[in-house]
Amino acid sequence: MKLTKQSFIIFLVSLSLIAMELIWSRIFSAEYFYTFAFLILSISILGLGLGALTVRLSKRLAAKNCYGCLLSLTGLLMLVGPPAVLFLQLDFAQLLSSYFMMLKLLLCILILGSSFFTGGMVLSGIFRKMHQSMPQLYMADLIGAALGVVVAVLLMNGIGTDKAALLVAIPVFMASVLAFKNWFKTIPLLLTASSVILLSKSDTILKSQKEDRAEVIYSKWDAMARLKVFKFSDDYWGLNIDNAANSPVIRFDGNFDKPDSLKIPFSIPATNLVQKFDNCRFLSLGAGGGGDVLMALQDGASEVHAVEVNPEINRMMKDGFLKDFSGNIYNDERVKVVSEDARAYVRRYDSYFDVIYSLSSNSFAALASGSFALAENYLFTTEAFQDYYKALSPNGYLLMEHQFYVPRMVTEVLDALKQQGVENPESHIAVYHLPTMRRHLILMGKQVLDETTIRTAVHEVNEANYAFFRQLYPAVDSVKTNRINKIIENGWETMQADVRTNLSPCTDNRPFTGQLGLMKNFSLEKIKKRLLPYEFQGFPLSTVIILVILAIVSLLVLPLNLLPYFTSKQKFTAAGWFYFFAIGVGFMAIEVVLIQKYTLFIGSSSYTLMTLLFVLLVSSGAGSYMSKRFNGTLPFVIIILWLIIDALFFGLITSALGGLGLFWRILITCIMVAPLGFFMGMPFVKGSAKSGELVDWGFAINGAASVIGSTLVLLPVFTWGFSSGLAMAACFYLIAYLVLKKSFVARDR
Repeated sequence: MKLTKQSFIIFLVSLSLIAMELIWSRIFSAEYFYTFAFLILSISILGLGLGALTVRLSKRLAAKNCYGCLLSLTGLLMLVGPPAVLFLQLDFAQLLSSYFMMLKLLLCILILGSSFFTGGMVLSGIFRKMHQSMPQLYMADLIGAALGVVVAVLLMNGIGTDKAALLVAIPVFMASVLAFKNWFKTIPLLLTASSVILLSKSDTILKSQKEDRAEVIYSKWDAMARLKVFKFSDDYWGLNIDNAANSPVIRFDGNFDKPDSLKIPFSIPATNLVQKFDNCRFLSLGAGGGGDVLMALQDGASEVHAVEVNPEINRMMKDGFLKDFSGNIYNDERVKVVSEDARAYVRRYDSYFDVIYSLSSNSFAALASGSFALAENYLFTTEAFQDYYKALSPNGYLLMEHQFYVPRMVTEVLDALKQQGVENPESHIAVYHLPTMRRHLILMGKQVLDETTIRTAVHEVNEANYAFFRQLYPAVDSVKTNRINKIIENGWETMQADVRTNLSPCTDNRPFTGQLGLMKNFSLEKIKKRLLPYEFQGFPLSTVIILVILAIVSLLVLPLNLLPYFTSKQKFTAAGWFYFFAIGVGFMAIEVVLIQKYTLFIGSSSYTLMTLLFVLLVSSGAGSYMSKRFNGTLPFVIIILWLIIDALFFGLITSALGGLGLFWRILITCIMVAPLGFFMGMPFVKGSAKSGELVDWGFAINGAASVIGSTLVLLPVFTWGFSSGLAMAACFYLIAYLVLKKSFVARDR
C-alpha cells in the first residue's frame, strides 16, 4: 500500500510539472518570441536536478514529513509564477545592454525554476527512500509525465492557456493531500479551491503588459497560438499570432460580380497567373485570415484549397467570428478548407495545382513544443520545393514571398529542381524585390519561364513601377551585381564569404531556415546593442542562447553536483557519476530530435507534440517496469542500433509514406518510436539498482545532464542535421554502456 501511495504521488507531481512546462512554453512563445521559449525546457529540468541535489545535501529536507509542505509550495509557486513573470515585462532585446534587464531575467529564472525545484525535492526524496522499487516509481514518473502532456494540450485547446495555467497545479495539490496528515490536508484543499475561484479572472491575471497595435476585438489562447483580431478600420482587420505573425482580414460583401475597378486590390496579386488557366486550381499555403482565398476567388479560380495549420483560424473563418466580416468566403463551394500542415497536404497531390501561393508563411508562432526545438518549419527546405514542383500541374507556377529567407531559398529551389532532373533549373525561376514592403518574391514554373511571364507575372516590370517592384533575376545589366542574381549565377558558395547571413540550402534533415546568423558576426560590441529576436541581420542568436545555457550549466551547475563528494559519507565512483550524466544527455538529445523529425511526417500541430511525447514517455514507463527482465547490456545495444537505423533509413520510410492519411502516419510514428522508448526507460532503473540511496544524486546529475543534452544536441543538428544529433546520442549511450559494469559506489576506507 505504501508503494502504491508513493507511486501515485510521483505520478501526480510529474503530471503537473510537465503540463506546467508546456504551458510556460506557450506563454513565453506568445509574449517573448518563440526562440526564447527554449529556455523553459532548460530551466525546468535544471530545477528538478537542483531540487534533487538539495535533498542529497540535506537529510532534513529528505524527511517524509516535509513532502506535504513542499508539494503545497510547489502548487502555489505554479499558480503565482505566470502572472509574476508577465509583470516583470522582460525585453530580451535589451538583455545584454541593460543591467536592470539582466536582473529581471535572473528573477524570472528563479520564478520559473522554483516549482520544479521544490517538486524535484519530493521526487528525489521518494526515489531515495524507496530505491528498491525504482522500476515501479520511475514508471509512475514517466506515465505521469506522458499524461501531463495530454492534459496540458487538451486544457489549452479546451479552455485556453490562461485558465489551464491555473488548473495544472491541482494534481500537485492532490499529491499534497495524500502526503499530509490530519487537518493539514485542508491547506492544499484551500489552495485547490483558490485556483478554481481564480478561473473567472484568468484573463486579467495573465494579461500582458504590452500595448496592442490596435483595438483587440477577439482573442483566444490555445496550445497552437495566442490569437488576436485587431480592428484597424471598419474595412480592415488584422489577425495576429503570438504577437509576431500577422495576416490581414479584409471586409468583403460576398459579391464577386463587380467591374475590375471595384475589385479589392492586393499588394502581391496572382491575377495574371490565375487567369492563364481556364479552370485554375489554386493552393494557398498558410491561408491565415483568408486574403489569398479572396484574391483567388476574385480572380476567377475554380478551385481553391485553403491550407492553414491552425484549426482555430479556419473555424473562425468558416463558422465563427470572422465569417460574416470576410463575406463567408470559406463556405463558397469552390473553397476547400484544410486544417493541416502544408507539407503533409501537398505530398498527397501529383501534377494537380495550377498556382501554389505563399505569403510570409512563417512559424514564428511556436507550438506547445516551442521549448523542445528551435526549427522554423519545413516549408522552406529543398525537399519542400521538390514537393511543390511535383504538386504543380504541367504548366503550373509557385509564387512564394518572404521577408528574410529568399537569398537562402533560391539555393534550395535550384537544388530541388536539379534533384528532380530539371535541365537548366535557372530558367525555371524569377526573383523580384518589393522595397517598400521590404520583401522578396520567388516565381518558379514547372516549365521554362518565358520573358512575358517573368515581366508580367505579378506587376509589370517597368520604369514606372521600379519604386515598389523590381526584377532581380534574370537581371538586366544595370542590376547584375545584386546579391540574388550573383547567388543564382555563381553559386551560394562563392558568395558566402561576402554576406552576413547563412546561404547554405536547408534540407528536411536540417530545416533551420531561420537560423541565418553566423558566428563570424558575433562580437562583444554587438551584443551590447539591442538584440532583435530574428537572425536576418546575421547575429547568431540561437547559437548564442545555446552556448550561454551550456556555459551556465557547465560552469555553475555541474560543479554543484560534485558537492556530495565533500559532504556525503557514501560517494559515487567516477563511473557512477558519468553513467547518470551520459544517460541524461542521451535521453534528452533523442527526445528533442525525435519531436522535430516526426513533426515533418505527422504534420505540425499541438496534437503532434502530444502524440510523440505521449508515446515516447509511456513506452519508456513500460520499459522501466519491465527492466528487470532484461540483462544490463541489451537495452543499450538495442538503443544504439535503433538510433543508427533511424538515422540511416527511417527518413526514407517516412518520405515514401508521407502521402498517407493522418491516422496511418500517426500509427507508423508510434511503431518507429515506441520500441526505442521502451528500452530508453531501462538505463536509469539499471543505474539506480547499482546506486542504492545515492539515486537522488544520480537524479540530480541526470537533470543537469538533460539540460546539456537538450542544448548540446542542437549544435551538430544546426550544422549537419538530425542524423548527427542521433549519432551524438548514440555515443553517450555507448559511454553509459561501457561504464555500466564498473562499480558505482565507492567503498569506505
